[in-house]
Amino acid sequence: MCGLPAAWRRQTMVAILLIPAIVLSLGCEHGKVDQGRVIGFDRETRAVTLIRDAGDGRGDPEYSCLPPVVFTLPDDPAETGPVPRAGLRMKLDTAKNEITIFDAVSGGFKKIRYTLIDQKESVERTDPLVYDYFLKSAKRFPVVDRDRKMITVYSPRQKTVTMFSLPDEYFTLSDITWTLGDEVRIYYKEKGKALRFMNVTRTGIYRE
Repeated sequence: MCGLPAAWRRQTMVAILLIPAIVLSLGCEHGKVDQGRVIGFDRETRAVTLIRDAGDGRGDPEYSCLPPVVFTLPDDPAETGPVPRAGLRMKLDTAKNEITIFDAVSGGFKKIRYTLIDQKESVERTDPLVYDYFLKSAKRFPVVDRDRKMITVYSPRQKTVTMFSLPDEYFTLSDITWTLGDEVRIYYKEKGKALRFMNVTRTGIYRE
């Protein structure tokens, strides 16, 4: 099932505190909350495209709800979090050596088997493998080496840095294919129009 229940998966207590304040500021009519992973963002139109969470709220998010949905960001800058980063990577299954991407051509998901080259476990966000202490910022992933046909991705939730190879055909695809889009939470009353937009990935108190 896609929709509301899974939107409360993480940081439930904080969300419960935040939402009533939003509702009071916007009037008595209750709105809805949705959560998803960003697969597209148009800076000019301020439209964000999401794959919504289809999970039941008792485990990790399951970004597999189709079709994608589109919201325009709030008109009020104060109700908008950091600009989202888009990516087509939906899931990395390290047990099956399989990566799932959103295929914009078919409008569905595609599972791709990869050949594992190396994998580091228990990698926190502050690990030098993924954080540049000189620049004081997170390193950019994915790292796509088209010459050696290797891709390196980081999964903060799984705490893994995974390097793998794929058939040549996949290296013609854009880097966004292997990028993990930001997780966002949206409060709205009117379909497709966000009244409050929270970038869960890039908001400090929500980072996992």
